[in-house]
Amino acid sequence: MNPNEIVCNSIYKDLSKIRSEFPVLHQKVNGGPLIYLDNAATTQKPLSVIHAVDEYYQCYNSNIHRGVHHLSQKATLAYEGSRVKIARFINARYSHEIIFNKGTTDGINMMAYCFNKKFLKKGDVVLISAMEHHANIVPWQIFGQENGVELRVVPIDASGELNMDAFRSMLNEKVKLVSVTYVSNTLGTVNPVKEIIKMAHRQNIPVLLDAAQAIAHMAIDVQELDVDFMVFSGHKMYGPTGIGVLYAKETWLEAMPPHQGGGDMIKEVTFERSTYNRLPYKFEAGTPAISSAIGLGVAVDYLEAIGMPEIAAYEHELTAHLIGSLTEIEELRLIGNAKNHAGAASFVISGHHNSDIGELLNQQGIAVRTGHHCTQPLMKIFNIKGTVRASLALYNTHTEIEDFISGLKNAISILKS
Repeated sequence: MNPNEIVCNSIYKDLSKIRSEFPVLHQKVNGGPLIYLDNAATTQKPLSVIHAVDEYYQCYNSNIHRGVHHLSQKATLAYEGSRVKIARFINARYSHEIIFNKGTTDGINMMAYCFNKKFLKKGDVVLISAMEHHANIVPWQIFGQENGVELRVVPIDASGELNMDAFRSMLNEKVKLVSVTYVSNTLGTVNPVKEIIKMAHRQNIPVLLDAAQAIAHMAIDVQELDVDFMVFSGHKMYGPTGIGVLYAKETWLEAMPPHQGGGDMIKEVTFERSTYNRLPYKFEAGTPAISSAIGLGVAVDYLEAIGMPEIAAYEHELTAHLIGSLTEIEELRLIGNAKNHAGAASFVISGHHNSDIGELLNQQGIAVRTGHHCTQPLMKIFNIKGTVRASLALYNTHTEIEDFISGLKNAISILKS
């Protein structure tokens, strides 16, 4: 990439400051400066998030709700304040449409159980895409097998883009839910989710979006999309691990049964029967990940302070630089090259195992992910066992991409010798 072609963006001006806020980045690995390109697996955490979690445990560690003492009230305000922040971040109509859980996988499992329990029967179809993470395949198989629900798969083309003609033809009266990824964790493909939702809604079919790989890379407005359900994980958006969100329209949450019992999800309990609490607590049984939820709220503050449009524009340039540089390597085969691309690039090197490439990069202080990336069906489509995946975040730099490409070429040279 020609530096003169870089679009003016406030992130360039503040990049040194941004990087200084992530302590993990300032270390050496195997004698070289750490170049962290495994952000699709998990992002690093800024000091503001780390300090928020630390402050909770040092200053007001307590269980939330029902407690009348000072610590409990402070913890409750911080926890519920995070819910309000997240609702604003994705423009949910109500904060009680935000259900805290363990993460994207937990959210899809919850959906698979609750939606299956109330709305699916034998012969019904859940429609997914060929690029889905295992978390958007296996739960539907587990719970669908109980009552004969069928899982059907929308194909993709050689570039890793969804076949929208096939999707259109597969929408019929048997389809009761469309559940698709917003951004592929392996290919980086950004799916045309607005079009998908409109097409599904024309036939009164609700849509669930897996936004795990989208939430940190672009602004998402759930009301503008008119999406019925959406899931994402805190640790992929600079927040703590073990916390995530299921967003759902109020009408769906009211209609679905809870998936767990106990704690805050009850209104009244007798030995004969129980009644359930109001939203969102109906779906939040037991003591939650309080510190992580608070940390996630601070992560949202962090992203909003920088600005999602600025992040998206900056990362778009990084991605173009990364993919453009990879395609110039003769031995390299890029897996998927969709026109609308975000965050990640996967590739194989002819004649060499992906884990060998990953290890040789690690020896140079470069962190990437290798393997099937929890998308084994997708690997079969491309007739490969796994890939090397480099994935980007707002703290990555063009210099890091150039150093990664140099390190990759060095790894290939070593394997050839």
